[in-house]
Amino acid sequence: MANAKYVWMDGTLVEWANATVHVQTHALHYGSSVFEGIRAYASPQGPKVLFLGEHLRRLYASSKMYRMEIPYSVEQFCDAIKTTVRENGHESCYIRPIVFRGDEALGVNPRKCTPHTAILTMEWGAYLGPEAIEKGVDVGVSSWRRTVPGVGMAMGKIGGQYVNSQMMVMEALDHGYTEAIALDIQGYVSEGSGENIFVISNGVIYTPPMAASILLGITRAGVIQLAHSLGYEVCEQIIPREMLYVADEIFFTGTAAEVTPIRSVDRVQIGKGSRGPITQQIQQSFFDIVNSKAPDKWGWLTPVQ
Repeated sequence: MANAKYVWMDGTLVEWANATVHVQTHALHYGSSVFEGIRAYASPQGPKVLFLGEHLRRLYASSKMYRMEIPYSVEQFCDAIKTTVRENGHESCYIRPIVFRGDEALGVNPRKCTPHTAILTMEWGAYLGPEAIEKGVDVGVSSWRRTVPGVGMAMGKIGGQYVNSQMMVMEALDHGYTEAIALDIQGYVSEGSGENIFVISNGVIYTPPMAASILLGITRAGVIQLAHSLGYEVCEQIIPREMLYVADEIFFTGTAAEVTPIRSVDRVQIGKGSRGPITQQIQQSFFDIVNSKAPDKWGWLTPVQ
């Protein structure tokens, strides 16, 4: 993962090495931040940002849930992302906007600390490995459950909540898996440590609903839109754990993971143990759009230039 030249911080582009915060920064101690993960893809017209408006709406929604006001308008933040990508000279990249509490005070009450903003960009390939897109990944159901309603806010992309995801992925790697699948508090399938999940059975595509403590993924919404256009039935419903083992196909979606097949769960082979035909069709259609090889008929992409 190569560092970019500049980081946008509180309205100014600063050199990467100088994009620092004080050790007393509240977000460092308490996870008091909200963030997004966004991708920009290369095109003949220059880089184009995928789902930019949707990501910014979720960033501002997460900030509202957390009771933290972002000191810039959505339009200003949008322009800042485009500027950062452009000034760093990326053809394609991963983009990480973050809003975090500053260093004015310690203590659990965050309101004494000023909100700050930053935008990182970096060149980042396939999140789950270079072969994952084609061959799929091996995953395990985690012993760690997704956040419980009334304890965390699953709809928010809030920094401190990702300790849960960290525990999941560390456990998965310790057990020899590439990634984890979390269950909700009722024992139903929720999502991966940083991805939504889709399960295919008898030609129908299933995905857990909001009530299963999922993050309402933006790539997830795009894939549902895409699957409908390809003629597939998509059902948002509760999924029992055992359905994973007898599924025909399973795949993850996410900004980082894009559309990644799952070839085994808890060492139980899924389908033929490789990318299935429906996953491949959805995956190919997705990549054709984001790589500007097919018309962007839903307006997913925002040009940087």
